[in-house]
Amino acid sequence: MKYCSQCGAEIVVRIPDDDNRERHVCSSCDTVHYQNPKIVAGCIPAWEDKVLLCRRAIEPRHGFWTLPAGFMELGETSLEAAVRETLEEANARVDIQDLYMVINLPHVDQVYMMFRSRLLDTEFHPGSESQEVGLFTQEEIPWDTLAFATIRETLRYYYEDVREGAFRTRAGDILRNENGYRFILHSGDRS
Repeated sequence: MKYCSQCGAEIVVRIPDDDNRERHVCSSCDTVHYQNPKIVAGCIPAWEDKVLLCRRAIEPRHGFWTLPAGFMELGETSLEAAVRETLEEANARVDIQDLYMVINLPHVDQVYMMFRSRLLDTEFHPGSESQEVGLFTQEEIPWDTLAFATIRETLRYYYEDVREGAFRTRAGDILRNENGYRFILHSGDRS
């Protein structure tokens, strides 16, 4: 960000009065331009013992598999975004059951909100952002070609809960390190 959307003056990075973080502030009118994380909402669409996955037709991670998910739009709820993304990416209709996983990714300023859902039918097909879509049992999931760590961790806990016969909402962080990433679970574990 270089120029103020209010008055057009140059933006400087500084700590505003009564704040404790550096912000983008207008050098003329002192408007603070907050930058906040983006919300990604998606579904774990289930049909019997299978989940619906999409092979990405877009970057990043073109050709890799993912659960249907994407950025929230202005004016919609996280639940509406999850349903919309599932329809856009897989032409699949779902009934949302509950919020399942919240994952923070501070290194890319994103927060994932994944909802457990039930497919209403099996009349799905690839949307414009997917090469193909399909139902997979746990054993059939292409674990080595999943697009994102958020999807891998979500599915890992989902199948753990399937085995236990009880679903719980979880929250955690994915932190990058020299070996890739580390997932830190903050809530929802079996204590």
